[in-house]
Amino acid sequence: MKRSLVRVDNRLVHGQILESWIPFLHASCIVVVNNEVAGDVFRESVIRMAVPRGIEVVFCGIDDFAQWQNPEKESDNHRHTIILFESIEDVIRAYRLGFRFEDLNVGNVQNNVGRTRKIGTRVHLSDSEIEDLMMLVRLGVDVEIRSVPRDRPVSFADAVGNTRGD
Repeated sequence: MKRSLVRVDNRLVHGQILESWIPFLHASCIVVVNNEVAGDVFRESVIRMAVPRGIEVVFCGIDDFAQWQNPEKESDNHRHTIILFESIEDVIRAYRLGFRFEDLNVGNVQNNVGRTRKIGTRVHLSDSEIEDLMMLVRLGVDVEIRSVPRDRPVSFADAVGNTRGD
């Protein structure tokens, strides 16, 4: 599988993915990595109904996904794939379980209790989420804030630096 986009978006599959990212990346597969959705027949069915014909949708729990993505087990499949996580916590868990990626797109993190830092227009983070993402940056992952392909990507490290003391 060719990972075209690894993204955190609390909405998972929605209009920005279907109308912007799939055509931009020429993606033919979406992998939804979420413990609550994987195995929930109703939620899986609703998502499948929204996705255009010809786009494969795969649902995985976090632990299963991290094992499945072991580089030694990867196939020669070269389809462009979008990998979606619902939260920073989920992508960090997958990373700690062995899922490695060079780039991470943070597209939407809703404003909940404890998320006191606004990073970009659609990303609200807690201090611990910022620490987790900075850990990825220190490990060499390029973390960007961007909703849709036409938006200018914003470096997460730069954005956090610009919000210190706000």
